[in-house]
Amino acid sequence: MLKRFATLAILLLGIGTATAQTAVAPGPAIPPATVRVVLTTSEGPITLELEKDRAPKTTANFLRYVDTKRFDGTTFYRAMKLQPELGLIQGGLRNDPRKLFPPVPHEPTTQTGLSNKDGAISMARDKPGSATADFFIAIGDLSSLDAKPDQPGDNLGFAAFGHVVEGMDVVRRIGTAPTSPTEGEGAMKGQMLAPTIRIITARRVADIR
Repeated sequence: MLKRFATLAILLLGIGTATAQTAVAPGPAIPPATVRVVLTTSEGPITLELEKDRAPKTTANFLRYVDTKRFDGTTFYRAMKLQPELGLIQGGLRNDPRKLFPPVPHEPTTQTGLSNKDGAISMARDKPGSATADFFIAIGDLSSLDAKPDQPGDNLGFAAFGHVVEGMDVVRRIGTAPTSPTEGEGAMKGQMLAPTIRIITARRVADIR
């Protein structure tokens, strides 16, 4: 009897070893899908990597303007300078009703996992869900513009949907360009570029993955 139990134990051990040896190790994690777009400006090119997986609605909205060439000939028209190496530049269609598509649903940073940090591109908006074709690029850490669900009022922040991978020197140069002391309304007064910086073309580069 003992001999039979010993034989059975050896067989079971062999099965466990074989199973362990033939188990398939998990493959590497697949990174979220992204697509690159180059904004060719009068100051030089800016390459963006947009988050198709993490911010799908916002990215699709931006690409719709790119693919229909509606950003061609528009401008960066605003440079908010909070302090050296901290601020943003804003561009787009400036609410030109002839070229706007319907507003895009708001995708807060709490949903996407993205943040308004150095080089992030986000949608400019009034109330949540009102963003159309105007966008801004962060210079420095502007994570204060992320969604803050624990705060009162409009706490949904701005919808980051990608970041600059090449051309931050161009972004910073635009950020330090001259502004008019009198142009602009409300919080934007004194932040309007004079002259504006032309966006010559906006084109896809290639899908990643």
